[in-house]
Amino acid sequence: MMPNSFPSQHPSNPDETEFQRLYGPWATVTPTDVTALLGEFPAPWWIAGGWALDAHTNTHRPHDDLDVAIFRTDLPALQRAASHRLHIWSAADGALRPLNATHTTLLDGATQVWLRESATAPWLLDVLLNPGTPTAWINRRDESHTAPLTEVTWTTEDGIRYLNPEIVLMFKAKQGRPKDRRDLEKTWPTLDQKQRNTVTTYLRTHHPGHEWESYIS
Repeated sequence: MMPNSFPSQHPSNPDETEFQRLYGPWATVTPTDVTALLGEFPAPWWIAGGWALDAHTNTHRPHDDLDVAIFRTDLPALQRAASHRLHIWSAADGALRPLNATHTTLLDGATQVWLRESATAPWLLDVLLNPGTPTAWINRRDESHTAPLTEVTWTTEDGIRYLNPEIVLMFKAKQGRPKDRRDLEKTWPTLDQKQRNTVTTYLRTHHPGHEWESYIS
């Protein structure tokens, strides 16, 4: 999930050419690629965003990017796993800075890091830094919402962990783009009543009058 100040990395976006001139291109990466890219990263990671909804509904649509999340406290472990393989950059408010021996801390306000092999290689992963721990996952949009990671994620047979669909929809509601509405419409029929109540309560509490309410009511 890119910061609001970064244009989407998608060929149909008129800012795509300018984005690539300034920041460089992004590689096409799927969830099955993440294990190899993270190497010997020993801590939990999970897939969020549209890819998580695709996995839940067993469907597929084109994606602008791949949202991988880890706990912020596990960033040092990611640095060790990426050492000598990938460069890690701190991303915040349209700025990028390498995370290395010279710059040992994240940019102020950074909630994600980007990974690539070198300056001449495409970006590979955009890793979201989630607050909390495996026993106390924290929803960054509503910090009163905490739970063990096992309660807000699920795992496929091939071992890939995904964020629960109702929580993905909670995050998508803020932007409410046409693709988010399409994701809602394909996912809503697959949710149980408890999951639907979670989305409904969140919308009414945080986004009263949201356009999605006419669909989910």
